[in-house]
Amino acid sequence: MNRHILAALGLGLIAGPALAADGNGAGLLKSQCISCHAIVKPENASLDRLWERKGPDLYYAGSKFNKPWLEKWLQNPVRIRPAGEFYTRHVKGSDKEDVVDESGLTPHPKLSQADAEAAAAALMTLVAPAGLVSKGAFKGEKVSMAMGGMFFGKLRGCGACHMAKPGFGGSSGPELHTAGERLQGDYIYSYIKDPQLFDPHIWMPTLNLAEPDLQRLTGYILQLGATEAKQ
Repeated sequence: MNRHILAALGLGLIAGPALAADGNGAGLLKSQCISCHAIVKPENASLDRLWERKGPDLYYAGSKFNKPWLEKWLQNPVRIRPAGEFYTRHVKGSDKEDVVDESGLTPHPKLSQADAEAAAAALMTLVAPAGLVSKGAFKGEKVSMAMGGMFFGKLRGCGACHMAKPGFGGSSGPELHTAGERLQGDYIYSYIKDPQLFDPHIWMPTLNLAEPDLQRLTGYILQLGATEAKQ
């Protein structure tokens, strides 16, 4: 059994067997959910491993996600990455721009409420190893949405890979219009600061932002997601 993975619980659109209802979150992770996501830190950090990965790593899920979102999403999963885990495998060219080819994207299986709650509880126990997610790094200050939007879109070009609103933005990275509901602030801050610390070969650039800009961008993404969730 491949320990690198965890299919019923990821963020991407990964096929997997239906989960048997047993109410045991740890049992679900170990028996049914390890075909697409890592639940322990992989020893192999090569580019080949990143290329072949079927879904995002979840060994630090408890330091990344918000539990209420996990419980809801697992019962009704929707695509977080518009083009799947690896963008180049699911796009086709057109006269104007690349288009996502959804024929190769398989919907994530739905869990019952009981299984979703059990699985979410188990995922929240998977905390980041020391030095990966800086606890307390995000100070939680509100930011100007106008200034944050300009920083996100024009100054740093985040919209080239991420959707700030449904249908607006890039498809190679996860959408961010649900980030306020989905992600913890300290994780967003830490990932923006050093994405290669999470995945040495990931294509997300290291922006080398000053501390005030890290705080501003993190706050904007969280407020953006919270705003979208209320609409």
